Amino acid sequence: MTLSLPLPHLADQYLLEPDVVYLNHGSFGAVPRPVFESYQHWQKELEANPVIFLGSRLPDLLAHARERLGAFINAAPDDLTFVPNVTYALNIVTRSLDLRAGEVVLTTDHEYGAINRAWRFSCRKSGAELVSQQIAVPVTDPAAVVEQIWSGVDERTKVIALSHITSPSALILPVAEICRRARNAGIITVVDGAHAPGHLELDMQEIGADFYGGNCHKWLSSARGAGFLYARPERQDLLEPLVVGHGWDREVPGDSLFQDYFTSVGTIDPAAYLSVPAAIEFQVQNDWPQVRHACHQLLQESEQRILEISGLPPVSPSSMWAQMRLVLLPGKIDAYQRLWEEDRIIVPVGQYGGQPGVRISIQAYNSPDDLDVLVGALKRGAASS
Repeated sequence: MTLSLPLPHLADQYLLEPDVVYLNHGSFGAVPRPVFESYQHWQKELEANPVIFLGSRLPDLLAHARERLGAFINAAPDDLTFVPNVTYALNIVTRSLDLRAGEVVLTTDHEYGAINRAWRFSCRKSGAELVSQQIAVPVTDPAAVVEQIWSGVDERTKVIALSHITSPSALILPVAEICRRARNAGIITVVDGAHAPGHLELDMQEIGADFYGGNCHKWLSSARGAGFLYARPERQDLLEPLVVGHGWDREVPGDSLFQDYFTSVGTIDPAAYLSVPAAIEFQVQNDWPQVRHACHQLLQESEQRILEISGLPPVSPSSMWAQMRLVLLPGKIDAYQRLWEEDRIIVPVGQYGGQPGVRISIQAYNSPDDLDVLVGALKRGAASS
């Protein structure tokens, strides 16, 4: 079966090994050549004069990068701060909120392990309770997901914490509706948007989360080590610095304590942060809405081929996923755990509710041939299971 992407030339823009079937963009991303060159440019600029670069130039450079990112996700630049990743971003939030015994942090059973641990850590210290609301799979309707999550809310609920796109199951959750309801109920919302920037059209005002952490180095494809924390202005005074540095208790405070606290954290290599405008520009120049659509179509057609092999239902309607998809598989997981050794395929295989499954990511560098290799390997695995 032959499928086609409308922009196959973009594969040449990435640095991946050509003999590897790379279907795991969701884990660590992949950096296009122009973005990698921008990253190296900023590293060289730093090395040419570290004192002037870090001591004088960097604040304006970071402000420009925040402006570009803010315009991309409809957020005021001063409501954003760069961080290395979402785990770091949401640790700022989990360690800052004044949780107390008897209060509840409501989350779901589809959350990322590191973020779950961050909440568990803070709840254990404070005496608050972490409650994981089940979202049953297959999911048939986003509205039903809202009701499943909201059914866990009661008078003790202080925080609702959930993913925009879930890591294990690749579901796009209806976060805007949850945030709207939560604001009306006086509940704080914290969204893990690790997979969202560059994967979805983002609008921080429309989503309405109190706190939103995003990675730029996944689907936006900046250099690795670039994430952000967004905080609504009226919630910023709840946050404390995760690392206390020169920005805390300044002799002359800046215009924003949020920026003081989280921009001055000691000596870092800021090149990944400064590569974010180049990543945004790469997507603008290459008509990324069209790329996303083409990737979604390729994945949708490939999922259908796999479901014909398995006889299993899809885990959700197509409106609840974009370029990353969990597809359940028949038999036992052991039958699918040699994809790398036998076929040079990099793709996560795991257990989901007792059923084997594969989480497939499709990015602009993938080809129909990549999916042919995967489908063939899964067909052999199903036959041997």
